Amino acid sequence: MAVGSSGREILMTEKAGGSSDRNWRDEHVHFVTGRLAEFSLRKMVAELSAEVGFKYSIDVLNITVAALMTPEWISRRIQVAPETTLVLVPGFCEGDLEGVRHVVECPVDRGPRDLRRLDNFFGRKPNAADYGNYDIEILAEINHAPALSVDEIIAEAAQLAAAGADVIDVGCDPGTTWPEVGDAVRALREAGLRVSIDSMNPVEIRAAADAGAELVLSVNATNRHAAPDWGCEVVAIPDDPASLDGLDETVDFLAAAGVPQRIDPIISPIGFGFANSLQGYFATRAKYPDAEMLMGIGNLTELTDVDSAGINVVLLGICQELGIRSVLTTQVINWARTSIRECDLARRLVYHAVAHKVLPKHVEQNLIVLRDAELPEFGEETISRLAADVRDNNFRILVERGEIHLFSADRHVRGTDPFRMMQQLIDSGTNNIDRAHAFYLGYEMAKAVTALTLSKDYRQDEALDWGYLTASEETRQRICD
Repeated sequence: MAVGSSGREILMTEKAGGSSDRNWRDEHVHFVTGRLAEFSLRKMVAELSAEVGFKYSIDVLNITVAALMTPEWISRRIQVAPETTLVLVPGFCEGDLEGVRHVVECPVDRGPRDLRRLDNFFGRKPNAADYGNYDIEILAEINHAPALSVDEIIAEAAQLAAAGADVIDVGCDPGTTWPEVGDAVRALREAGLRVSIDSMNPVEIRAAADAGAELVLSVNATNRHAAPDWGCEVVAIPDDPASLDGLDETVDFLAAAGVPQRIDPIISPIGFGFANSLQGYFATRAKYPDAEMLMGIGNLTELTDVDSAGINVVLLGICQELGIRSVLTTQVINWARTSIRECDLARRLVYHAVAHKVLPKHVEQNLIVLRDAELPEFGEETISRLAADVRDNNFRILVERGEIHLFSADRHVRGTDPFRMMQQLIDSGTNNIDRAHAFYLGYEMAKAVTALTLSKDYRQDEALDWGYLTASEETRQRICD
């Protein structure tokens, strides 16, 4: 019983050469598959051909498990129609395709690993060729920096920068003066990083500015008198965030002194004036239409019991529409520990939506973490036929319509509880599961029940899709094989 490839024959392929701007009506696509996948492939291709407009032929080679094909094996058996313009082989067919190209004398490509995703290959998803641009700057704060060594600050800053931070914000502790702030800022600058200082203390700020900090967070009536001496940009905030009292006076003072500034009306946590504070950003933008602005979004992500990705997308969408070109955040609490990466993805998504006047939908799949964007289905008829056609003892696992299906030759059990399903297998007389296969089935069934619980798309022998958090399972499979 093959441990690492038991479900692949009902799949076709992963990322391949399909394109949403390709004129498929000029193409004749020759699909290569095995006997077990034939029924599902014919059904899917017939629908796609009618919709997309390509002509096609299907070459069912004499093998049950299409995933076990190799380019060399295919090249000795393939027979293409004369009008073929593209040969599509199973995506699990690994190796150099040049030999197949030489035999068929036309382009050869791998399709998507899952034949249910052929619609994406043939251009059903929207074209976003220019996707990825952004104009929002991310400031990532290192909290309680005085409690860290310089080496620890550099290490954390490097991680934040790798996640997408443009500026490293050095967070100081209120009510104290950090003597080594200049050393920390200087070390960050020597590491090639841009730096801001998060302090209201003029002594700390001056030392940080002298060491190369380019931005000060923050300035109000308590410390604005010293701002002209720092020689860097500052963030103007109100003396009272609830009423915005003092903000205009600080903005006017800084403008008169020629100090470059960004304005942050300050966002409040839910339950402490959140809605009113959002209104403050709209009012500030209306009053200062050309001003640079900043939003400290960590006040929501860190202080709300919810996964941070959705909050980050919504807040960056507000920033994009209001022309707020910088955000400050941190990633301390566990549910927000990937906020920088989320903001980096979110700023690209909201820029694309606003710039192109399109919905931020079906564009950035990496931000869909808990559930999947879609649940492609084989359907009851196809699953029954697949189970009936299996003639070997390899176990196939599918998750569809609220059930897990586990089948091999002459066995098909289904349900929602892997323990009960395994007991059914044992009761049916299955006696060919050794320790390696038991481990493999346990691992795959655990993934299957996770997919069932969270409405995710389960694909045997592949990692569940956790968006930007997805970890490949290819190394694990090689260990098991």
